[in-house]
Amino acid sequence: MLDIMSAKLATGIKNIVPEHPASYAVLKFAIEVVLNVVFIMGLTLAVSLLTGRTGEAIQILISFALLRQVSGGAHLKSGTACVLFTTTLFTLLSFIEVSPLFILLMNGISLIVVLWLAPIGIERQTRIPRTHWPKLRIIAALLVTANIFIASPAIAASFMAQSISLIVARKEVKTLR
Repeated sequence: MLDIMSAKLATGIKNIVPEHPASYAVLKFAIEVVLNVVFIMGLTLAVSLLTGRTGEAIQILISFALLRQVSGGAHLKSGTACVLFTTTLFTLLSFIEVSPLFILLMNGISLIVVLWLAPIGIERQTRIPRTHWPKLRIIAALLVTANIFIASPAIAASFMAQSISLIVARKEVKTLR
């Protein structure tokens, strides 16, 4: 679905502005990324309005995106699969209510995983030179550490899910070698 939409939009742009310096492939990819984010946010917020968990959904959308930007993680094969999986995941995470001790445990596990693996799987998605990747790990660790003080169950669950994504990405990177 996203692939078809981004292809039609990229074709339209190239037809209207054929001298645009971006290639069709670059336009299509950029449009697919934007559509992916828009659909994840839109669907997650729409479902959260129906479930009454909008505050939690917003926390999850923001915290997951921030941590993912600096830590990397696994990717699904298609944009549509990503939208469906992520929207379902975020909706389920918005219902997590745990004790302060369990929040601390999730934050601790997430912190260990982030310090161990971040950043991973960002080679083809960032312009940040490898020399600065250790700084990304520090930023990721600081984000997780912040929730030790915030103590949000939604953020802890979001960080835990993103940490699991790092473990999955590690397995993907190993199989590519």
